[in-house]
Amino acid sequence: MKLVQKTGLFIAAALIAVSCGKPGDTVEATDAVEVGEASGTTLTIDAATSKVDWRGYKPAGQHWGFIPVTTGELMVDGETITGGKFVFDITGLKIEDMEESNENYGKLWGHLQSADFFDAENHPEAMFEVTSIEVYGSSDEIEDKEEFKTDFTPKKDSELIEGTPTHWISGNLTMRGTSKNIKFPAIVSIADGTVSAQAGFNIDRTNWGLMYGDESTAVDKAKDQFIYNTVSVKFDIKAN
Repeated sequence: MKLVQKTGLFIAAALIAVSCGKPGDTVEATDAVEVGEASGTTLTIDAATSKVDWRGYKPAGQHWGFIPVTTGELMVDGETITGGKFVFDITGLKIEDMEESNENYGKLWGHLQSADFFDAENHPEAMFEVTSIEVYGSSDEIEDKEEFKTDFTPKKDSELIEGTPTHWISGNLTMRGTSKNIKFPAIVSIADGTVSAQAGFNIDRTNWGLMYGDESTAVDKAKDQFIYNTVSVKFDIKAN
């Protein structure tokens, strides 16, 4: 199992890069960071109760769903999380804004699995591995990105986490064979041999090569000819 700094209570995953900036700074995803050795007791991710929620946006609408977590572990030394990683199954992606019996469900699911998006045939899994943890300070703030305004403007980072963050989590997120280091606020608790963490944040999908409908190439955004590069992600992770 590889390492993470012992500077906080927990870990999770996400997307506001770590290596440049103090907690509270909103920065872009950066190059992956080497992961060191972790110590302590190994807790197993509870795949039955852990998942990754996603929400994508375009001017005329939005889609949302979840990706199941299949395996993973956290390392805990006393009341400190010292490392961890989890794997999620891209081929198990679910869409929740429409019934599976709807023919559009199959079309959208197939498109998301294709090389336009996740390229699941070549990259069926994604992974997050913790690299550092910092305590969320009383003066820390979550900065929001300005977005092109439409009826379905992406949710702000500050709107995505439900509750008061306890820590900043940094780690390498790998999708489509690309690893980027990200940082996000999380709510973490450790009790009776169980760790739980919830986090909500935005990522720029193009950093991992999900380029279809890239809004930066839109000639006229008013004509609804793009998909927002911003994708909202929520993690709900439990380990025991």
